[in-house]
Amino acid sequence: MDGIEGASNPTMEEMQANGTGGVDGLPLTSTSTRKNRPIVSGEPLDIEAYAGLYTGRTKIKRLMFIANHCDNPGMQLEALRMAYDEIKKGENTHLYREVVQKIDGRLGPNYAMDAAWGSTIERKAEQRKEKLESELNAYRTNLIKESIRMGYNDFGDFYYAHGALGDAFKSYVRTRDYCTTSKHIIQMCLNAILVSIEMVQFSNVTSYVSKAEQTPEALDPPIVAKLCCAAGLAHLEAKKYKLAARKFLEVGPELGTSYSEVIAPQDVATYGGLCALASFDRTELKNKVIDNINFRDFLELVPEVRELINDFYSSHYASCLEYLGNLKSNLMLDIHLYDHVETLYDQIRNKALIQYTLPFVSVDMRMMADAFKTSVVGLEKELEALITDNQIQARIDSHNKILYARHADQRNATFQRVLQTGNEFDQEVRAMLLRSSLLKYDYNLRASRKH
Repeated sequence: MDGIEGASNPTMEEMQANGTGGVDGLPLTSTSTRKNRPIVSGEPLDIEAYAGLYTGRTKIKRLMFIANHCDNPGMQLEALRMAYDEIKKGENTHLYREVVQKIDGRLGPNYAMDAAWGSTIERKAEQRKEKLESELNAYRTNLIKESIRMGYNDFGDFYYAHGALGDAFKSYVRTRDYCTTSKHIIQMCLNAILVSIEMVQFSNVTSYVSKAEQTPEALDPPIVAKLCCAAGLAHLEAKKYKLAARKFLEVGPELGTSYSEVIAPQDVATYGGLCALASFDRTELKNKVIDNINFRDFLELVPEVRELINDFYSSHYASCLEYLGNLKSNLMLDIHLYDHVETLYDQIRNKALIQYTLPFVSVDMRMMADAFKTSVVGLEKELEALITDNQIQARIDSHNKILYARHADQRNATFQRVLQTGNEFDQEVRAMLLRSSLLKYDYNLRASRKH
């Protein structure tokens, strides 16, 4: 491989050892060090540890999602068993019937339909609903705004606990007319956001995040962190990965486990890290991710994501792609990331291919294929797509399997910029002379007098 004129580049042998490219003059770690570092992310998902990161309805929905998308029968049953146990702690009979139907007797009589429990829950629910309606009617009669607000809020909590998300959302939103403080507005927004996320209505999430941000006097750090998480999820769902990355990177350490009914700190690191890799350039990746002290704390919770980000920035692409490959099976079981894994992986891989070729005039595609753990034919197709999309300025010698860069003519480009600047200067001077002449002869004033 030939280096660019006037630049000092690593040899092809050094690069090929771990798929590295000497971008930005970064020092390359020794091959032996890279090979000896263990890849620990290929282990099967520990469902119990994973479920322990969440609380409430999202814990149940994530377990059911795993059961629906996992190919391992043992993991499916374990997820359904934990979901069954969690549902029995609450009052959602609809989810209970759904889980029992999925279990289909495979976990024995202890996990069969408990009709008595369901009847008891529904009877208590009717009694509770009648009581709430009676109290709310009394509050309306007395016209006490705070009591009415709390009455609607209690109704929202009741509907949410029983899985009637549409009614819960309506009840929470009705409290807005009776909010008397900024804290009340924030609580209303957070409740509406929670239900909207569960209903997968992320347009509502964006709307209520914006409403909450319009009351800055009540936004303490934990609430700001929650709003950033909610906005990040909304952007992720809309496939706006750069905006999602920015929001997750803004999440402060104050989040802790306070938003476990929606997201875990480990998710912030994973979602933010992958979205940043797919959408940020090298400067942004360095300044906003690697040098971000707050986000670094989140990355420590998911060392695999931390290492693959560092590998990508250091141009150790083989190791980075190996981490991604080992993480993929678990990421496919994530309820929010499932639909985006393939797209994010494709974008990250394309960026790696582009960065690999940047410092060089020519690249041996055989060595590049080894570095990216693919065949020469497969690599050639990937490069063709990137060249067609104008993401790589190069041409392929298909016979000799060499990629030749098409570097811009810097001398000609400089002359063109100088000429353009000169033309712009000439136009500005002519405009200034014209204006001074108009002022000198009082042209505008005499013209206006005629009218």
